[in-house]
Amino acid sequence: MSNQLFIHINQFIEVNECEFQKILTFFNLCTLNKKDTILRAGNKCNLNFFVLKGCIQMYFFNDKGIERTVRFAIENRWMTDYLAYQNKTTTDFHIQAVEITEILAITYEKQEKLLTLFPKLEKYFRKVYETSYGKSLLMMKYLYNFSKEDIYFHFTEQSPELAQRLPQNLIASFLGLTPEYLSKIKNKNQS
Repeated sequence: MSNQLFIHINQFIEVNECEFQKILTFFNLCTLNKKDTILRAGNKCNLNFFVLKGCIQMYFFNDKGIERTVRFAIENRWMTDYLAYQNKTTTDFHIQAVEITEILAITYEKQEKLLTLFPKLEKYFRKVYETSYGKSLLMMKYLYNFSKEDIYFHFTEQSPELAQRLPQNLIASFLGLTPEYLSKIKNKNQS
């Protein structure tokens, strides 16, 4: 399974098998059951997660107590509250398994040591962070410019694997819709 991380790293930089075996020692493998929470709002964020299998979501509760999902990570994606992780502070977000999930977790301290021993990984993580940031900006653009219906259709076109895989309530939470409104959009489209 950890071979996925090897392949992912080599999409951005080159590491050989021997280097990778050393890199892997900095990570802990964790198996999560559906709804297992690996980060809670108010706790210090000291872990970064790479998804080997499954899906995790990052969410918060708004002032009305409604769950709002801000990100999903499926296979070969990273997730953490990057700001809290970098600053070693508490987070405003929860991270939870959407389905049975296997992740590799690395602490901030181990990641810093890893980057010291393998400086070329700086480029890898920079590319990962740039991609994540870029996707966040696009999502903000869609939320500001698209109608609710268009946001849903764009999501299904751009992320068909997530649209098929995720429960409707999580898709609605991510897109800023109610599950009822999402049902209306889907039913209208099927007519």
